[in-house]
Amino acid sequence: MSARPLDVAPARRVRLPDSGLGSGWESAVLLTATVLLLSGGLVVLYSASSVLAMRQDLPDTYYVLRQAAGAAVGLVALLVCAWLPYRVWTRLAWPLLGLTLVGLLLVVLPWTQAIAPEINGARRWLDVGVTIQPSEFAKIAVVVWTAAMAVKKAPLFRSMSRGMLPFLVVWTALVGLIVIEPDLSTAFLVALLGGLVVFCAGGRIAHFAFLALFAAPVALQQFAVGFRADRLASFFDPTTDPTGAGFQVRQSLVALGSGGLSGVGIGEGRQKFGFLPEAHNDFIFAMVGEEWGLLGVLTLVALYASIVLVGFRVAGRAPDLFGELLAVGVTSLIALQALLHMAVGLALVPATGLSLPLVSYGRSNLLVVCASLGILMSVARASGRGQAPRPRATRGRARA
Repeated sequence: MSARPLDVAPARRVRLPDSGLGSGWESAVLLTATVLLLSGGLVVLYSASSVLAMRQDLPDTYYVLRQAAGAAVGLVALLVCAWLPYRVWTRLAWPLLGLTLVGLLLVVLPWTQAIAPEINGARRWLDVGVTIQPSEFAKIAVVVWTAAMAVKKAPLFRSMSRGMLPFLVVWTALVGLIVIEPDLSTAFLVALLGGLVVFCAGGRIAHFAFLALFAAPVALQQFAVGFRADRLASFFDPTTDPTGAGFQVRQSLVALGSGGLSGVGIGEGRQKFGFLPEAHNDFIFAMVGEEWGLLGVLTLVALYASIVLVGFRVAGRAPDLFGELLAVGVTSLIALQALLHMAVGLALVPATGLSLPLVSYGRSNLLVVCASLGILMSVARASGRGQAPRPRATRGRARA
């Protein structure tokens, strides 16, 4: 009598319990990375902003408490967006775009200075009881609207007039208003996000090359004047203006170099004492390197990498094209912003004003990033309900 073979594997696939944010491990990783970045960001922000606050005759906790309040609102937005079915954004795409355009108009109109004052030579914020930066919401608006429209327009992408032109009109309106503020780095990011979503939906490389040739003279004109020209000159030759346009990047490298392997210690950094301007915002990555050292920087990079890798995995498993494009867009929003911020701190690209997601001071950016992560979790939630993935032949690039 032969012995009965032993069962060496379960008959059914083992699944993690439903967390409420999605089935499986993707949402758990996203939420864990988010909480760690928010928590660590508040610690770094307090150290980076306390001296600045006291110099402004404010309590040393002024900036960190405001950021903590923004983080609480952001987490609520994350949970709401994770709970909402992601397909609801197809109906919200046009209203979100319209509200964003209205906000951008209010910022730049000459008779709205009472609610949109000029700060540091730019008009980027609306003061309506709370401070709002409409250009931050343009990032998520362009992703949602472009993804919704790309699903409808994908079969027409071989035609420039019927496929790409409608996108170009809306992108130009968004980017043009942001450039007027001026905020060229955010305008570039908004345009890049829209282009990435359309490309993943099947946009033709030839069309993008044509648009690049069309936009190049405008971009060169913007870079050739004012402080942007000075920043470019100091980027290519740091010795041209070490105490002017190149001062921030130079001090950023000093901060990163002085951190060594494990950093000088939390709260012990010296660059925040007026040596590194915008240490709590545009150059907070340098503060991480100074106080937390190489180990802190690698931990930061690992957390962002986990979000990006999981985000693209979610995109690859999305139940439909809209979910895939939405996941690609919001993942790219976080990835590009983090990458460019860190590249500026390392002097790999010219200085820009992009925040480090979930870490830099700025409640509008914090809200947008948290909402983006919630949308990503919503796509992961739909992907984990046992729905069969789409056949690979119908995914990604649209067929003519």
